[in-house]
Amino acid sequence: MFLSHFIGDVHQPLHVGFVGDEGGNTIIVRWYRRKTNLHHVWDTMIIDSALKTFYSLDLSVMIQAIQKNITEAWSHRLPPWEYCDDGRTICPNLYASESISLACKFAYRNATPGSTLKDEYFLSRLPVVEKRLGQAGVRLAAALNSIFASQIKIARA
Repeated sequence: MFLSHFIGDVHQPLHVGFVGDEGGNTIIVRWYRRKTNLHHVWDTMIIDSALKTFYSLDLSVMIQAIQKNITEAWSHRLPPWEYCDDGRTICPNLYASESISLACKFAYRNATPGSTLKDEYFLSRLPVVEKRLGQAGVRLAAALNSIFASQIKIARA
């Protein structure tokens, strides 16, 4: 359980955001009309809005759309998602570096304290969120495959 939580969290850009604003937790914004903080926008609100706007509130439909992107639109990117440059299966420093870059480029941009985040923010950030969910899923699957492949080898020995 820890591994899935860790891999998921490190792919959320604000989980490696700035210490000074506690990863966006102290940046109070409005998500459309709702008062919240930037971290919550990235943890929950973008996904909830996507479910409502594009997926008829059906999480399985959203998951299928991300799976389709993994097998089609993003398929050429899978090898570097599955393995680290040095051949390891899990590379948390890389995932964190990707996330902080995305936090600066997307999460924090145009999200100043007191701002109202609407369609322009939502529609331009949703592809980032969906891609990070896909990357986290691919990387978790690769890690689990590696762990269980090792277990099978040990059992056979």
